Amino acid sequence: MFKLTDKVALITGAAQGVGKGIALSLAKAGATVILNDRNIGEKTDMLAFEIKEIGGNSLIVGGDVGKENEVVELFEAVDDKFGRIDILVNNAGTSRAQDIFEMNFTDWKQLISNNLDSCFLCSREASIRMRKMGQGRIVNISSVVGLQGALYGHVHYAASKSGMLGFTKTLSRTLAQYGTTVNAVAPGIIKTELLEMTYGLDGIKSLMKSVPLGLGMPEDVGNAVLFLCSSEARYITGATIDVNGGMYMH
Repeated sequence: MFKLTDKVALITGAAQGVGKGIALSLAKAGATVILNDRNIGEKTDMLAFEIKEIGGNSLIVGGDVGKENEVVELFEAVDDKFGRIDILVNNAGTSRAQDIFEMNFTDWKQLISNNLDSCFLCSREASIRMRKMGQGRIVNISSVVGLQGALYGHVHYAASKSGMLGFTKTLSRTLAQYGTTVNAVAPGIIKTELLEMTYGLDGIKSLMKSVPLGLGMPEDVGNAVLFLCSSEARYITGATIDVNGGMYMH
């Protein structure tokens, strides 16, 4: 079950955290994974080594997916190396511990660009290729805050993650005729570097009190993405899978 043999998968923001968990899950299932990150170096090299150790294949391609020219170059590199792309996982994203009184317009635009513009730019390039192939999978990594709103400020982050859900539903209708599914995964509190940077250890402990299953791990998100990318999920599109340990139920 859930085999991705001979599939080529691009994961943005793959160097650490949820992106790393997704890359490992897809690589274990047999996909060749393209590891994209704005900052490539020791972390991406270590991930590529881990993938090789489990018998997988990977390629590191740097680039800021919030910038149109760099996204075009990224996909051209994929074309040159593989001549196809079967799976796109829009995972790149960030947050800042700001409420609306603390953020200026530059803060807003930078975070929206990083989280939402990148989703559009990469999906557009992938859609062009998947339409020609007549098949594909796009998975957008949203967040529980896209469904329930953020608890303490972070209005720019919540807006970007809600936007991804509307984007997912609309694009799924557009690409269905081309054999391509578009879905989202909405993680809750996942143990990542970004979570610790945003909330701190005390903040995480406080958040966990509202989560029946406690703190999640990157591989929990990776396994949900793997399912959506598999042939077993061929009839699922426009959907959002909640991976939040019961933090939010709807």
